[in-house]
Amino acid sequence: MPTHHLPAPISLRQPEQLTTLVENRTVYTLEAFELNVFETHRTAHQVPLSMGHVVLTTMLRGKKVMHLAGRPAFDYLPGESVVVGKDETMVIDFPEANEAQPTQCLAVAIPTDTIRQTVDLLNEHSPRAEEHLPWQLDTAEHAHFQNTPELTSTLERLVLLSQDTGRVKDVLANFTIQEMLVRLMQTQARQLLFHNYKEHVTSHRFAHVVQYIKQHLTEQITIEKLSELACMSKATFFRVFKRELGLTPVEYVIQERLAEAKRLLRNPLTTVTDVCFRTGFNNTAYFQKLFKQYEGVTPGLYKKQYAAG
Repeated sequence: MPTHHLPAPISLRQPEQLTTLVENRTVYTLEAFELNVFETHRTAHQVPLSMGHVVLTTMLRGKKVMHLAGRPAFDYLPGESVVVGKDETMVIDFPEANEAQPTQCLAVAIPTDTIRQTVDLLNEHSPRAEEHLPWQLDTAEHAHFQNTPELTSTLERLVLLSQDTGRVKDVLANFTIQEMLVRLMQTQARQLLFHNYKEHVTSHRFAHVVQYIKQHLTEQITIEKLSELACMSKATFFRVFKRELGLTPVEYVIQERLAEAKRLLRNPLTTVTDVCFRTGFNNTAYFQKLFKQYEGVTPGLYKKQYAAG
C-alpha cells in the first residue's frame, strides 16, 4: 500500500460554477452528516473556517498550511486527514494554489449525537483492550494523520452516497458514517500505539507488543509469543488487536518489515536480497511479491526510483 491513501478524485468545478476563488464550497446535506467539498484556486493566507460541528477533513489536491489553536502550524497534504473540534476554528494558508493547481479538500461535518451513539455502542459491545482507555474520538493529540486504506474506502462511499438520488441513501448513510467513525478511531489508535508506543509500553499491552515487534523484526515472530506478551489467548488477542487497530497482528508485522525494507533500500550499498533477509523475510520471491502488493512497485524499481529522484 502506498504511504498515502487518496480517495478517488472529485471533479473540480468549472470556472463559471465558482462563487469564490478561495474555499469555494459545495455542500451535500444528508440526515446523518453534511459533506463539503472546498476548492481554492489562488494563493491566500490566514483564511478562517469554522463548521459548527466536529469535522473530519481530508486533503485531495494541493497543499495547505493549517493553524489550529495550541498546535504548531503544519503542512497538510493529499492522503492526510485532520479532525477538528466542534468549536474550533481552522486558520488556513494556501501558499501554492492557482488556477492550474487548485487545492481540494473534503470536510465531513458529524453531529455530536452520532458520535456519542457510536462511541457508546463500541464501549458497551466491543470494549478496547485496556479499560482505562475507552473508545473516544480525539480532536486534539492524534487529530492529524495519514489515511489508512479502510478509512479511505469509507470516505469514498460517503462521497458516492452524498451524490446518490436513491430513496434509501439516508439509511445507508447512517450505517456508513458509523463505520467511518469506527475506522477513524482505529486510525487514531494506530497513531497512539505505532508512533508513541514508548510512552505507553507500561500501561497498554498492545504498546508492549508493538515494542517487541519493532525490536525483533529480523527474527521469527509468532502469534503465540505476541499473545503471551499481551496476556491473552491467541484467539482473543487476534480478535481484539484487529478490532482495536483495524488490521491483524500479521498485517502489522508485514507493514513494519516493509517500512524497514524501504529504509534499507534507500542505501545505495544494499541489494534487494540483502534487504530481504535483513528485514525478516526468508524468501526473496515472497518478499518481492509482498513489496509490490503493498507499495505498487518491485523492491528493485523502488531502489532505482529513489536513486534517480
